[in-house]
Amino acid sequence: MKNFTVLLTFLFLACVAIAQEKPKEQEKPIPEPEISTTQQSVKINGVTIPLTAKAGTTLLRDENNDPIALFGFTSYTKDGASNRPVIFSYNGGPGSSSFWLHMGVMGPKRIVVNDPHPTPGAPYKIVNNDYSLLDIADLVMMDPIGTGLSIPVGKAKFEDFWGVDQDIRSISLFIRQYLIDNGRMNSPKYLLGESYGTFRNAGVMNRLLEQGIAMNGVVMVSAVFDLRTLVFPPNEDIPYLAHFPTYAATAWYHNKVANKPASLEAFLNEVRSFTEKEYMPALYKGDKLTVDERKTMAGKLAGYSGTSTDFWMKADLRVQNGEFFQELLRDEGNTVGRLDSRFKGTNQDLLSQFADYDPQSSAISPAYISGFLHYFHNDLKVNKKLTYATTAGTRPGFKWDWKHEGNIRWGTQAAITTGIDMAEAMTKDPNMKVLILNGYYDIATVFYGVEYTIDHLGLKKEIKDNIIMKYYEAGHMMYTHQPSLEKFRKDVSEFIQSTLK
Repeated sequence: MKNFTVLLTFLFLACVAIAQEKPKEQEKPIPEPEISTTQQSVKINGVTIPLTAKAGTTLLRDENNDPIALFGFTSYTKDGASNRPVIFSYNGGPGSSSFWLHMGVMGPKRIVVNDPHPTPGAPYKIVNNDYSLLDIADLVMMDPIGTGLSIPVGKAKFEDFWGVDQDIRSISLFIRQYLIDNGRMNSPKYLLGESYGTFRNAGVMNRLLEQGIAMNGVVMVSAVFDLRTLVFPPNEDIPYLAHFPTYAATAWYHNKVANKPASLEAFLNEVRSFTEKEYMPALYKGDKLTVDERKTMAGKLAGYSGTSTDFWMKADLRVQNGEFFQELLRDEGNTVGRLDSRFKGTNQDLLSQFADYDPQSSAISPAYISGFLHYFHNDLKVNKKLTYATTAGTRPGFKWDWKHEGNIRWGTQAAITTGIDMAEAMTKDPNMKVLILNGYYDIATVFYGVEYTIDHLGLKKEIKDNIIMKYYEAGHMMYTHQPSLEKFRKDVSEFIQSTLK
């Protein structure tokens, strides 16, 4: 009887222990990728080009062939053609899907907006894109994980993809997989990224090269490589210097410059010279600058930027971009755009130090988002039950990991830059060409900051000559401006043709 009681007690305790064990998380089944295949066309220079479009997701595998994501993309390939150049294209953010470039300049259809004014509500104009590059190259529009239809699967989580190096890895994995799956490994290859997409480009071109996949060319639209040129940390003069020529360009556009020169380019050459020879030494002196020297410099800054001497004195000669947006047209009750300073909007708080919204973004976003979603689900026939995320910022827990292995290799994480990755790739492959497109009125990724970065990469002249710079009298999304849209096509098509010779 005693032994029986002991046995019952043991069994009872064992059952309690089992009951208290946390059930193992069951791995979710891997969802099946979905691709919608349709026939599309685009008319360029009077010639109609038949296209096969594929829109949806593919199952992305890691280095060990384990599934890690459903990767969203839209591809356009010319019917009956083989081995054409292929362009891999994306936007930035980080955390933006690719619909901006898709419907702005790259795809067979484009959204027409009322540049540089607010676009009225629907119906929006979705027209044939006469300025697409689909007459000379096939196209793959890519949505990084967390954007578009792209989501992690299996053991992977969103945070495995949300970071500088994590993003470079997953984008590179997709490009390699696409080239193999579609028999395109021997096709001429190009990257075309916008904004953070250029920061990504610099890392991807180097990572793919290390894997034996060389780009014929890389196109940087509204570029940034060194984040010191964009943010305004304490005791750092570089961002103030990098932004000033764009402030001056904006003042020139809005007729706030006294005795306004006829030529914007000539005016900006003068501003560049002033920035390097006078403004930079003044900032470097810091507190050693005398009161009279400070007043003299404030007066010159005010003259070029269309603002007041008192404004620059109060700012200690250092004006952040958000302060400039708000100040330039304050007396008119307006604020100017960050992405494109040609745009202006109502200033709701005339006493505020910083602008609280971007008039350019407000002016065009509804047209782009609604127009794209209409095209995506109705023309490309993508399943309407699939939710397309225009930005990863709407997902819970979205946070970017800014650590970068390339910076760590150089012994510092203080300057977050992929410029060194681009320099490394171009040095190892001296045939690789880079085209950089800059908007004069872009205060999000300023052109003078790009110039600063390129001039400090330490490249030999014959390598640096492989970097081509083009400029536009528009902003971050220069393709919303009709003359710049036409120039965009001309510049990029000529660049691609030149790399094929």
